[in-house]
Amino acid sequence: MTDPPTGYVRVGVRCVFSNGDRILAIDAFDPTKEQQFWVPVGGRVEFGETSREAIEREIREELSSEVSDLELLGVLENIFTYDGAEVHEIVFVYDGQLAEEALYRKASVRVVESNGEEFTAHWIDPVNPDNGWPVYPDGLTSLFRRVFVDERQKRPSGPPPLR
Repeated sequence: MTDPPTGYVRVGVRCVFSNGDRILAIDAFDPTKEQQFWVPVGGRVEFGETSREAIEREIREELSSEVSDLELLGVLENIFTYDGAEVHEIVFVYDGQLAEEALYRKASVRVVESNGEEFTAHWIDPVNPDNGWPVYPDGLTSLFRRVFVDERQKRPSGPPPLR
């Protein structure tokens, strides 16, 4: 049973799987707006499930892979319209490592939803996507920039100092 898209705040999870300056994101489409966009792999948190348990389940279901080294990067709140319906969502954004290392070397990755619907995910630069499509959820690009780009620039380069 699927929940109606309106009338409540839904809780979602997404995992970016950082790979250098790239993340794994699904090539998605809003038929009402006729708009292509990117969204990291993930889904909804089910009742009685923690956000961590939800992202582990979603990755198993969608990518047939286990995930390790999960790190909560932040929580985003979005109110948006998708396919003509208003949606209010709280999204837990994680980074993690895919157990299936071969997925990091593929240009595209097949994603299968629990209902059998298939999508394609690609390694994209979320700050400057090659095709200019927006990256959702709102705030993800700023979160990625803050956590991965700004933090890397603050770190000293070269080997660690000797003690």
